[in-house]
Amino acid sequence: MIFNCMTLCFASTAILSPTAGYVMLACFSVLWIGLGIWWGRRASSYDSFAVADRNVGMALGTATAVATWITSNTTMLAPQFALQLGVWGALAYSTASFGLFAFAPMSGRIRQLMPKGYTAVEFVRRRYGSLGSVPFLLISIFYALTWLISMSMAGGKLLEVLSGIPYPVGMSVVVSVCVIYTLFGGMYAVIGTDFIQSLIILVGLVVVAVAVLMRIDIADVHSKLETNRPMLLSYLFPAALMALFNNMLFGFGEIFHSNVWWSRAFAMREGVGPKAYALGGVLWLPVPIVAGFLGLAAPALGIGISQPDTVGPFVAATLLGTGGAFLVFVVVFCSLASSIDSLLAATADLIVNDIVEPISRKVTVTEPPTQLSDSAKRQASTIAIIALGVFAWAFAFPNVGTLATVLFFAGPMVGSCVWPIVGGLYFRSPGPLAAGAAMVFGTASGLWAYFAIGWFVASLVGASVSGLVFGVITWLSPNNFEFENLANEAT
Repeated sequence: MIFNCMTLCFASTAILSPTAGYVMLACFSVLWIGLGIWWGRRASSYDSFAVADRNVGMALGTATAVATWITSNTTMLAPQFALQLGVWGALAYSTASFGLFAFAPMSGRIRQLMPKGYTAVEFVRRRYGSLGSVPFLLISIFYALTWLISMSMAGGKLLEVLSGIPYPVGMSVVVSVCVIYTLFGGMYAVIGTDFIQSLIILVGLVVVAVAVLMRIDIADVHSKLETNRPMLLSYLFPAALMALFNNMLFGFGEIFHSNVWWSRAFAMREGVGPKAYALGGVLWLPVPIVAGFLGLAAPALGIGISQPDTVGPFVAATLLGTGGAFLVFVVVFCSLASSIDSLLAATADLIVNDIVEPISRKVTVTEPPTQLSDSAKRQASTIAIIALGVFAWAFAFPNVGTLATVLFFAGPMVGSCVWPIVGGLYFRSPGPLAAGAAMVFGTASGLWAYFAIGWFVASLVGASVSGLVFGVITWLSPNNFEFENLANEAT
């Protein structure tokens, strides 16, 4: 593939000693577990555990949006995009901010339509029935697991590149720490630690960016790229242009369908969501551009990279020395924790509310069916969080593929959910057949493109085919849904 040919391969040595890496890993592990337990003291019921009593304010709401969206994919994939796709690559990743901007008004609509809701799948089930909710549930679970695995892989790769800690050890510790503190406090622990993590991430990125720019002559980088790697500066790089639109649609699909974002919409106080998500998008927008510059600098400075998805941390640490390596360690570790804990909590909610509870209602012998008790839901959440952590660990352990190839395999699936979600939230006419067919055909065509062409077009193809199918079926067989039904707590 063209991307593999672009990667410079030679062995790189760790910047920090393994001892320093283990000390930092231990310190942050204790810190996050301690903060998680402290914030989680308020999680006395399932409602507080799952949606923080629906009382999250502006500051915490904005912080959790920023911290969750500044994933290791932002700090590690944005430089990889720039290394492989040039200027358009860095800009392509920044288009993911459009998803936050678009979800801002949607979060208010969600809170209005389902004031007592818990998950995105719950909305699809009430809106489209089983014909739409079954494929959506499968896509949601698969995407959550894919994202979780990619985050786990990123943790192992980061520690190995910066400090020489073996990949299996670093990956295992990162996953274990996030599982432990999420177990104690649920959404309270997640949002509380996100607030601290977002501050550390933003300050750290500013410091790293300023320090790197002070050591690099941008004009010299441009001149060397123009001579040695002109395609990285080309505005007509075909793969990069396709990746630009592919990543934008992938970002829309990620946020529109994922319970990570829906659970926060349900957790925020009424009226807070639109402002928090919009401000979060503004704060997030420059981050991948800054991180992407590190990818462009690598070939110009003659820094060899054995794994393209580690280019950002490695270049920053190489240029800034031991102090820079410490700072990069802190920033990326925080970005990892803020994403993994969010995925664990949100996916556990989905498993409890959309798999365990519906099954429990069907097998109950009482009439009407008895809902799961508060304690039973908490117990189910605990089991789900542990199971998710074990699953992610098992699939991340082999360290197969790059972060991009792992994560973007789910691209066509989430891209196919964009139109059913938007249509279902704002229009009465889309029906179950339109939603179900759009997701199935969009996913199938996008996966074909993933294997036949490449990951950089899979989401684009999936979203396009899904939109076409959704529009045609809605036009041929319009529905007349009553939105008032969504406020009914019975599922």
